Amino acid sequence: MGAGSVRARYLVYFQYLGTDFNGVAAVRGAQHAIGVQNYLEEAAERLNSVVPVKFTISSRTDAGVHALSNAAHLDVQRRSGRPPFSPEVLTQALNTHLRHPAIRVLQAFRVPSHFHARHAATSRTYLYRLATGCHRPDQLPVFERNRCWALRADCLDVAAMREAAQHLLGTHDFRAFQSAGSPATSPVRTLRRASVSPDPASSPFVLPEESRRLRFWSLEFESQSFLYRQVRRMTSVLVAVGLGALMPAQVKMILESQDPLGRHQSRVAPAHGLFLKAVLYEGFESTAQRSQVTPDTQQGQGSRSTLGPAAGRCPALYTTVHHTGTTAGPTPVSLDLPQVPACPGWAARNGV
Repeated sequence: MGAGSVRARYLVYFQYLGTDFNGVAAVRGAQHAIGVQNYLEEAAERLNSVVPVKFTISSRTDAGVHALSNAAHLDVQRRSGRPPFSPEVLTQALNTHLRHPAIRVLQAFRVPSHFHARHAATSRTYLYRLATGCHRPDQLPVFERNRCWALRADCLDVAAMREAAQHLLGTHDFRAFQSAGSPATSPVRTLRRASVSPDPASSPFVLPEESRRLRFWSLEFESQSFLYRQVRRMTSVLVAVGLGALMPAQVKMILESQDPLGRHQSRVAPAHGLFLKAVLYEGFESTAQRSQVTPDTQQGQGSRSTLGPAAGRCPALYTTVHHTGTTAGPTPVSLDLPQVPACPGWAARNGV
């Protein structure tokens, strides 16, 4: 590191529609497939960092899976004499240079040099969207295609699905729901929350004459971490319960079997219905995450520290934060984040 040159580490939140990508991770080599990370790092090249900028992704998602809010950390080392970018400038710079319209950087924070986006995450929430009443593929609105799993059934036994989901809660060996190729050293995970609910407002893209036939449903799962394809396998099993192909008690038997090759648990729900909804870290949350909090979900959060939209440094990562309660799960996302206005000459003035 040159004299006077400072390497700054940032935590960035970003979202994407996964339809066009081979997952979030970068694809190296001369392949036609490409990951979200490839575009993020390409945009970061325009930051003129002394050392190449690499994104360390918090949560890896497969091809076709979307993210309302994923996270990553990156280091930017500017030339000697230049101060570190403010988080707001970094956010705007990355968005300015992103070449794919299905990716958006939401917000950035300065974090300590030892911060790790994957290892420091305390909670991850996944959302899976279902649609019922689609007897033919062309009955799903074009705006919902690749955004949900369209089922031919007219309804789901939601009560049975909720009963089955209760068997999955807590700390278990989840190898029955793990796909081959998982890098995890242990199949033991703690599922903190599993919910099944109708979308309160259905879909805004459904025409009035179709609203009686088409219904939309959401499954949400929260844990500190998940096994490879665990969420999609659990979703497939819960859908089987909702369709009457499985009894709720059989889900407990599947879990205890620890057999990933069984008839029902080996089925994997389609990738395009899955969204990474939130990644949480001890002591702070992004604007996107805080916008999910309602009076109901605020109960039990104790003295959790939050940052305002203009705050760039994460104080809770530099000081001790005391928790006096439990953190409730997120509610529907609103990602209307403040943006730094772009104007002529903006990039040149900020050195990016």
